[in-house]
Amino acid sequence: MESKSEPKHIEKFETWQTFLNNKRKAKLLSLLRESPSVEIADFLSKQKNVEIVLGIILQLPNELCANIFIEFDNDFQKEIFHKWDKQNFARVFSLMPSQHRVDFYKILDHKDQIKLLPFLKKNIREDVITLSKYDNDSVGSVMSTDFATIISEMNVRTAIKKLREDAPSKKMVYYLYVIDFNMKLIGFVTLKDLVMSTSERKVKDIIHDKFISASASDNKEDAAQLIEKYDLVALPIVNEDNQLVGILRYDDAMDIIRREETHGMEKFMGIVSDNEENEGSHYMKSSVFYHFKKRIIWIVGLFISSFLSEIIIHKNSYILARFIELSLYLTMITGSGGNVGSQAATVVIRALSLDQVLIKNWLLILFKELRVAILIALCLFSIAYAKVILLSKSSEHIFDIAIVVSISLSLQVISSMIIGSILPIIAKTFKGDPAVAASPAITTLVDITGMIIYLSVAKFLLL
Repeated sequence: MESKSEPKHIEKFETWQTFLNNKRKAKLLSLLRESPSVEIADFLSKQKNVEIVLGIILQLPNELCANIFIEFDNDFQKEIFHKWDKQNFARVFSLMPSQHRVDFYKILDHKDQIKLLPFLKKNIREDVITLSKYDNDSVGSVMSTDFATIISEMNVRTAIKKLREDAPSKKMVYYLYVIDFNMKLIGFVTLKDLVMSTSERKVKDIIHDKFISASASDNKEDAAQLIEKYDLVALPIVNEDNQLVGILRYDDAMDIIRREETHGMEKFMGIVSDNEENEGSHYMKSSVFYHFKKRIIWIVGLFISSFLSEIIIHKNSYILARFIELSLYLTMITGSGGNVGSQAATVVIRALSLDQVLIKNWLLILFKELRVAILIALCLFSIAYAKVILLSKSSEHIFDIAIVVSISLSLQVISSMIIGSILPIIAKTFKGDPAVAASPAITTLVDITGMIIYLSVAKFLLL
């Protein structure tokens, strides 16, 4: 499906570009108004002239402008903002989802914030200032204030009337949060609950008082995982007095989880560190030197570590010289160990991050991974034995070499599984990030252990 839809997507952009180049702006605007905001943003972000982009945006409806603007990356947003009349921008800014307003407000320097604030309505200004005070890692920094509330003592007819007055977005109309007169959250009702109830029935009679919530100061990844775990459309966010201050929507939670998984994978692969935030996060806009700087330490460190492998080979070169067939299977032994170790580390890191296991469960983790390793080792033992027999049938030591390779591979799988599963636990025990057990580090470590195992088994069985 992707291969068929992609040319149509490109063709559409080429048509828009032709209209823009030929100054057929009326036709271009007509097409843009009927297109998804994400496609329009993608097209406009490819334009080199910011003033041309702004000229197009200003002729589109304000609500569409808001949806387009939030799709731009931070640098492009700031470029457009500096060219945009602040009073006009304030109208578009007010139509953005609250969490996107705060995200943009935070990337502005203090002078630009001061330029924008006077043109905002009081409720929008207060909302932005309040939300921007939350720590970047807290769920309060990403929550939305686009929600509807009703009082438990209301009847259904009054509740529906208040829903119309609050006018939340279509995305957030499903849940209506029930509060008392002090804004304390006591439950929720669904739109279906209201529609299916008689107009005089009290809200407190249809309330769902068993609910999941998070504190505004909670970690945003933890809050996002609650949405995923309990399959929620939105998660209510409360302050220390249990007063409703916002909600975390499902789509925002999934964005948080995806970003965290991406960041975790970058650390796991050894290409980003904990103290790197947003600097250089955009691949095309970050410099070559930046990419060099963040990768070279790992590469040099692992390269130096690999000297140990060379020392081991040199000290045991007489074995390889005497049984030349052994060298043919060296990379198979070390490669399999790297795959098994990285796989075990990934599984354990994920389990730790989702709180499926705790550090104190390390013996259970080790025992489970050991049993998995033994099963894999038994499987690979027979495959490796058959492979050596088939490929080395001309050798006079064929059966001895086959047993050496098979035993070494089995021991390598078991040792690699132990290394891969224990390193993340050690890292977390010392208050580090489990992802420091990065894939390249594990690969280098199991390469060394693999060579020691292989050559030791060969020495014991062949000499």
